[in-house]
Amino acid sequence: MPPKNNQKGSQNQTRNANQNSIPSEDFDIRETSPALGGGRGSGNDKVGTAFDLVEQMHYLFVRVVKAKELPTKDGNGTPDSFVEVKLGNLRSETKHLKNVSNPEWNQVFAFLSDRIQAPAVEVLVRDKNRNGDDLIGMVVLDVMDVPKRVPPDSPLAPQWYTLENRKGDKVRGEMMLAVWIGTQADEAFPEAWHLDATTAVSGDGIANIRSKVYLSPRLWYLRVNVIEAQELQLSDKNRQQPDIFVKVALGNMFLRTKISQSKSTCPLWNEDLMFVAAEPFEEQLALSVEEKVAPNKDVVLGNCLIPLRGVERRIDLRTPINRWYGLEKHVVSENGHRNLVKLNSKVHLRISLDGGYHVLDELTNYSSDLRASAKQLWKPAIGLLELGILSAQGLSSTKTKDGHGTTDAYCVAKYGQKWIRTRTILNSLNPKWNEQYTWEVFDPCTVITIGVFDNCHLQGADRGGGVKDSRIGKVRIRLSTLETNRVYTHSYPLIVLLPSGVKKMGEIQLAVRFSCSSLLNTLQMYSQPLLPILHYLHPLTRYQTDNLRHQATQIVSLRMSRAEPPLRREVVEYMLDVGSNMWSVRRCKANHYRIASAMSGIVAFLQWFNGICTWKNPFATILVHILLLIFVAFPQIILSCSFLFLFLVGICNYRGRPRYPPHMDIKLSQADRAHPDELDEEFDTFPTSRHSDVLRMRYDRIRSIGSRVQTVVGDLATQGERFYSLLSWRDPRATGLFLIFCLVASLVVYIIPSKALVVAVGFYLMRHPAFREELPALPLNFFRRLPTRTDSLL
Repeated sequence: MPPKNNQKGSQNQTRNANQNSIPSEDFDIRETSPALGGGRGSGNDKVGTAFDLVEQMHYLFVRVVKAKELPTKDGNGTPDSFVEVKLGNLRSETKHLKNVSNPEWNQVFAFLSDRIQAPAVEVLVRDKNRNGDDLIGMVVLDVMDVPKRVPPDSPLAPQWYTLENRKGDKVRGEMMLAVWIGTQADEAFPEAWHLDATTAVSGDGIANIRSKVYLSPRLWYLRVNVIEAQELQLSDKNRQQPDIFVKVALGNMFLRTKISQSKSTCPLWNEDLMFVAAEPFEEQLALSVEEKVAPNKDVVLGNCLIPLRGVERRIDLRTPINRWYGLEKHVVSENGHRNLVKLNSKVHLRISLDGGYHVLDELTNYSSDLRASAKQLWKPAIGLLELGILSAQGLSSTKTKDGHGTTDAYCVAKYGQKWIRTRTILNSLNPKWNEQYTWEVFDPCTVITIGVFDNCHLQGADRGGGVKDSRIGKVRIRLSTLETNRVYTHSYPLIVLLPSGVKKMGEIQLAVRFSCSSLLNTLQMYSQPLLPILHYLHPLTRYQTDNLRHQATQIVSLRMSRAEPPLRREVVEYMLDVGSNMWSVRRCKANHYRIASAMSGIVAFLQWFNGICTWKNPFATILVHILLLIFVAFPQIILSCSFLFLFLVGICNYRGRPRYPPHMDIKLSQADRAHPDELDEEFDTFPTSRHSDVLRMRYDRIRSIGSRVQTVVGDLATQGERFYSLLSWRDPRATGLFLIFCLVASLVVYIIPSKALVVAVGFYLMRHPAFREELPALPLNFFRRLPTRTDSLL
């Protein structure tokens, strides 16, 4: 018999590393047992309470509501008042209000109870106009007397407190406050200003460290079909065969048609140009008809602006309405003014927003959303994804403050259109976030990405234009590899690849749970096409897909960087894996070994069969001879036994099924054996910055060709790995469905005569095109949804 595959999870695959390589055990995923939900549930319990995927943390909340009857220093005018909240060496301030005697702030401050080192919290009202002592009055509250509140208790009502001076004497004015001790389940937690550091952060710094939820824009494919133009006025009226083309721009993206083959003033093109547009479609489509009069010299014959708000939206392949658009041209008058002149020239276009496609802003292997752009094509959610971001341990310092290495770490998670950013924990190499987030799931064969970054844009840090948030590491989790309703609590290594080699930047502790509302609906998704129907009925070319993905990532990066606080461009591009398809010797090696691993089963079978033929084990050889005679005498049992064998192998593999989600594997990625010269090539700019122009041209050409070869090799490896996923229980639902199919098929093949079965299969494969569907077949849809080891690649 051929040797069985040893399926023990990716966490054991790096333990056999070469002694000369980096110790692989430092890069393993570890299961943890945090006290989730305040000790109410463990890592594998099916708990369902609020904030049950994080450890309970207690905070001292101070809500500063308002003040009244505040005096000024000289008794004249109204103060420019603000409130300072102090607890030991932790302090923060509200915004200051000018010339208001009864100011209202309504701001909440949160102090982590583990860092409270003072007996009392001081709330001081100050006047920004005063010189010297700007204190108007203060309220001092004993921390031991602060009441505790457990959600879902009613919110604590604020109270009026009389202001006092530093000596404890009462002064004019009152302040409305609410002070209580709660947890992150408190409704005030998201809006609170967290003071987790020993240094003061205020103003823009506070806004930059708070947690935030972002929504990426809904993207559409914009199809511009340039048909023809009429009555163009050439720059040289005597020219007989003009070279005319159309240039179309949307934002900072420019595309152009080919030069028309009909050399006349009424040229024809009938060419499609594809763009990515984002709601609410505020930009205009800029079109210009140009004539090529000399090398590197084009003359504009006319242009027009088309607003996208009125463009037709379609969800199928019906032909959009074609329209004639009048052209205009800027003409310089005798006095030097530019005048816009309407021309008799027209251009014939079909413009549509194609909502039947899914706009890919991520790599297909790591997509977190596969729905079409048009909402009417969306199906109900099949489940819920819950993520608890607990803490990180042993983070590498990324900068120096006061002579000590430190990190201001925050996490970003992306799934579908929803991005989340945790609060920034200042000056800590072991930060604790304990924040929980939820997403709706529409397809189980999707991936959530969690990244850890260092905040380099805080008050007091170097805030130059070239400062970027440093990457600390990234984790990807494929939902189909998770068991339903199980809580996974693991510590994932944070691995980055640097020009000096692979480096572990620390570990992040996560709690993940995927729950589905209906198991039948979830299993039904495995029979559906992976992408919307238009991707198969009217597919885009590989060049269009890459170009449109580049446009989509640029749009998302721009929108996120304009949010408040901004999610910066380098963060978005790292989460979307921008540039990961560039040529790399290391990636080619990784894909080569993936193919070799996928083919190892066939090689092992051939070696086993060679041993049978050479009588290395006479007893086994005699058994195979007997088996051969049985199959010859009873050929109808061959297929039945084959399916039964696959069923038994799958059942035997159940005990050794992977227990942990996939994680970044440095051995699979060939990161631990990468040569310095290979890393120098991988981190080189494109185009290259190395030496002579000739070398640059040849080097870039090799990298461009190599990136395509790398993609093809990766696709081949992916197909091979999907075959092994059928029986590996990496996706428990898919393996279960396949085993049920094998069991049923073994019975059907046994009952139905083999001749009738062969005739039925042959006639089905050769059936008339009238009986064929243009959509992929059900087995192909199922196969494309199987997980691969791309989730473990850096």
